[in-house]
Amino acid sequence: MSDLTPEMLLAGYAEGIFPMAEHREDDAVFWVNPQMRGVFPLELFHVSRSLAKRMRSGQFTVTTDHAFAQVVSGCADRAETWISGTILDLYCELFRLKHAHSIEVWEGAELVGGVYGVTLGAAFFGESMFSRRTDASKVALAYLVDRLKAGGFILFDAQFQTAHLRSLGAIEISRAAYRRQLAAALETSADFHRQGPIPSAQGVIQRSTQTS
Repeated sequence: MSDLTPEMLLAGYAEGIFPMAEHREDDAVFWVNPQMRGVFPLELFHVSRSLAKRMRSGQFTVTTDHAFAQVVSGCADRAETWISGTILDLYCELFRLKHAHSIEVWEGAELVGGVYGVTLGAAFFGESMFSRRTDASKVALAYLVDRLKAGGFILFDAQFQTAHLRSLGAIEISRAAYRRQLAAALETSADFHRQGPIPSAQGVIQRSTQTS
């Protein structure tokens, strides 16, 4: 079993590292410190025309912090995952401590997409997202970015850059550049719930257009 505590996790994030497990059945957790880091520049995120159409369609409803454990489990529901039972338990504890948050996307009563991560200062450390319907994770990301902007966050850490994340606006920066951004974020306060209730799709779309 891992002897990590939520406090140790937060200390790790503050040092620029994050935990992973080798696979879902592995209780051991190791720290990762990438040479290059994926980040989402909040001011550059843009809702595409196709995504805006999906958001306006009324197919999905969006909530925040309503089903955190379900979102983490949804992210782990794939053939290969680094989200073990130990990881799930630790992040659920961070959620209880109000240092982890989720955005949920629903189709009727079914959870079909979501994203979760950790907050510290004005940094949001994105952990994972999932989608069981076309564009569901993109919808979650759009609402998340809007909430982070409203809450005063200045760093959205995506950990690794992938082709999928690049298509959504992520860029790659050096470890040194990341640490500078992290230091500034840790010296700044932000509030994930400053925005209040989930805004309308049109509001999210308009603000994305105004700031991109």
